[in-house]
Order: sequence, then C-alpha cells, then structure tokens
Amino acid sequence: MRIVAGFLAGLIFGLGLILSGMSDPAKVLNFLDIAGAWDPSLAFVMGGATVTTYIGYRIVWQRPAPALMDRFDLPTRTDIDTPLLIGAALFGIGWGIGGFCPGPAWTALPIAATGTLVFVPAMLLGIAAGRRFGKRTA
Repeated sequence: MRIVAGFLAGLIFGLGLILSGMSDPAKVLNFLDIAGAWDPSLAFVMGGATVTTYIGYRIVWQRPAPALMDRFDLPTRTDIDTPLLIGAALFGIGWGIGGFCPGPAWTALPIAATGTLVFVPAMLLGIAAGRRFGKRTA
C-alpha cells in the first residue's frame, strides 16, 4: 500500500508541476530575471505550495502516527553546518543556471529537451559525488 500511495503522491506532484508550468525551465529563469523579462507566476506557485503544506502539516501533526507507518520519521539534526551551506549553494547555482530543480527536471525528461538531457545526468552525477565524498552523518 505504501508503494501505491507513494506512486499516487508522485503522480499528483508531477501533474502539479506540469500544470503550473514549472517543468519549463524558461518559466523559472524568467522568474529569476528580475531586471529583464520577469515572470512572477512562480511566486504564486510557491505561495500556494507553502499554504497547502502549512495546512497539511497542521492536520497531520494531530495524528498519533502517519497513515501508512508506525511512527513519524523526523530528522534529528537541526544544526547548520558547512556541508549544508555548500549543498544549498550548489543547488541554487544549478537551479539558476539550468532553470530546473530535481522534481521539474524529472517531469520534463519525457519531452527530451536538450537542457533536460544534460541537467538530469549532471544532477545524478552530483548526487553520486555527494554520497561518495560527503562526510555528513545523520
């Protein structure tokens, strides 16, 4: 059942990315281009996601456990360290250069756009390098 729920959640997320236009890197790059062809629509997508997440968490935290697990699995670390800052900076740089973050990149992959065919392998290499050379412990 967890696999089906995960698949459905991913499907809804992917459809949301496609319907909102977030699988189009030009939309993201135009949002980041404040001095040029600025497109504020990404701010509305992020705002809607923030409100939805806020409400969803308020509902879920009232439950004693998640619907499909025995307990909530929450991170225990709350410190901000150098690997976190470097990773966040690399993520932001990649997002700004490519116009993709991981979710929209996967949803744009089936259209085989040139940028996507470069971004996704580079992203996977970055993930592999981070796992190989990162020394962060949970």
